[in-house]
Amino acid sequence: MSNELRCIGCGAVLQSEDPNQAGYVPKSSLNKEDVICKRCFRLKHYNEIQDVNMSSDDFLTMLNALSDREGIIVNVIDVFDFQGSWISGLKRIVGQKKVILAANKIDLLPKLINKNRVENWIKHLAKELGMKPEAVVLISAEKNQGIDELLEVIETERSGQDVYIVGTTNVGKSTLINKLIERSIGEKNVITTSHFPGTTLDLIDIPLGDGTFMYDTPGIIQSHQMTHYVTEDELKVIMPKEEIKPRNFQLNEGQTLFLGGLVRVDYISGGRRSLNCFVSNRLNIHRTKTVNAEDLWHRQIGELLTPPGNKEFDFSTLKRHTLSVKEQKQDIIISGLGFITVEEGAVIEVYAPKQVDVYLRPSIL
Repeated sequence: MSNELRCIGCGAVLQSEDPNQAGYVPKSSLNKEDVICKRCFRLKHYNEIQDVNMSSDDFLTMLNALSDREGIIVNVIDVFDFQGSWISGLKRIVGQKKVILAANKIDLLPKLINKNRVENWIKHLAKELGMKPEAVVLISAEKNQGIDELLEVIETERSGQDVYIVGTTNVGKSTLINKLIERSIGEKNVITTSHFPGTTLDLIDIPLGDGTFMYDTPGIIQSHQMTHYVTEDELKVIMPKEEIKPRNFQLNEGQTLFLGGLVRVDYISGGRRSLNCFVSNRLNIHRTKTVNAEDLWHRQIGELLTPPGNKEFDFSTLKRHTLSVKEQKQDIIISGLGFITVEEGAVIEVYAPKQVDVYLRPSIL
């Protein structure tokens, strides 16, 4: 017999160490009778869904258990970090299920951006990743943009079937679910939790009124995103919350940009040109000569160059990426942090924590 205490609402093992994991309760509540976790408490009293994190392997195992059930998938992606929020292996598991891409955080991109171009850009990248979505809907869950359009597309495509909403952590999935509940249900105490064979966590059921349900699934941890290598306070600095103000730097060869103290960008060759940075407005960008960069980084980490907020940065964890821009305009992606738009002919070296993906993609602009 296990001595584990479990939430009476969802069955998750109760713990008081990590508020972002399933089963969290404050220590003071652990010894009470009939304890429900923070997530279930918010559900029960406020109809508010809070995300919990799940490893990619566990998530795909869970989806596998649902693969023989009818329904459609709404995959929430971060338009600001498309590939970083892409769930690899999803298409193989969903099989013939229809997929709608809800591209969230459209409010972070400059207002003048061409939304038709962004939509086509997403379709193109999705096709390259092996998926042909039924529809791409640009939304901002935070700003309530595109929610009604998404609901209409879901209703059109589901043909009376269940709806499964999936996404990675920090993509805004829970905010979106709460908005969908608000729009489509508009009443309290309608949410239940269900456990399917093979799942490691209960799913949240939102009744759609015709005997079918919208299911919320846990957010998947993407270990290649910068967001998993910073503290909670640092996360608030690097995660954009408002429209990005692009910062344009005219660089000569032999100059360096620091994105806080987390990433170093050396401009190697290509003549004088601009590097247009799309990162959180709160993240400090510092320019220096490359010849001084190494010394500056070690001296000023945790001070001028923040985040990180301390001087204990482990420089041995860094990896150098050499990137040659060969198309007319490309974005250098630092997954979970942002991107830098550069024109053809530039050679750039990027130093970032080795777990974090750094790569080139066709420019979103």
